[in-house]
Amino acid sequence: RTFLGAHWVPLEFKYKQAKYVDYICNSMLPQIHFHADACDIFCESIAFDLEQAEKVLRRAKGLGFKLKIHAEQLSNSGGAALAAELGALSADHLEYLVEEDVIKMAAAGTVAVLLPGAYYTLHETQKPPIELLRQHGVSMAVASDSNPGSSPCLSLTLMMNMACHLYGLTAREALRGCTLNAAKALGVDDEKGSLEVGKLADIAIWNVASVAELCGRLGGRPLYKSFVAGEVFYEA
Repeated sequence: RTFLGAHWVPLEFKYKQAKYVDYICNSMLPQIHFHADACDIFCESIAFDLEQAEKVLRRAKGLGFKLKIHAEQLSNSGGAALAAELGALSADHLEYLVEEDVIKMAAAGTVAVLLPGAYYTLHETQKPPIELLRQHGVSMAVASDSNPGSSPCLSLTLMMNMACHLYGLTAREALRGCTLNAAKALGVDDEKGSLEVGKLADIAIWNVASVAELCGRLGGRPLYKSFVAGEVFYEA
């Protein structure tokens, strides 16, 4: 459960962005920290600047929130470096991520969350530096970023397809991005994300011949059966 109060400035705080940041820090975060696990912020020229992002995230960290950040989507804002400095679980988007900050993310264990649906919907041309992320051993997760404004997508398998075709991930990287690395980005990889003794038996069984086939489909849902904590959740 992630609190993203700092995604945009609401109308009642128009032209009063600094006051809204104070309101988040002094009123919203103290009230909601019993109900949310993580705090996120959109650090970008059209949203909140680096100083404001640091103020919100440091306040959230002091209250016990895990941290996440929308960073480097439209420009190199320094958000990914801030995420690494504060030990954030993840930094999302990352189209304008530079190698210096890739190295910092690797050292901090901050997961790079790739959001190809937003890249596609917004007609972006700058891709995340996939090869640099590989070279420096940064875990790459893949997510839908499902929202009506920039990524109106409900299909995770479509995101796997886009991650392969638009970003150049291998099929296995895309699968890992939606399983173990996704669990890392949520801070739950100790109990989810892979089939290991001691973890919850959250399992999806797909009616496909290979991982490549699962990532290659543009439509349909070839799910045969799924389990949540060992109990049947869905059966075709």
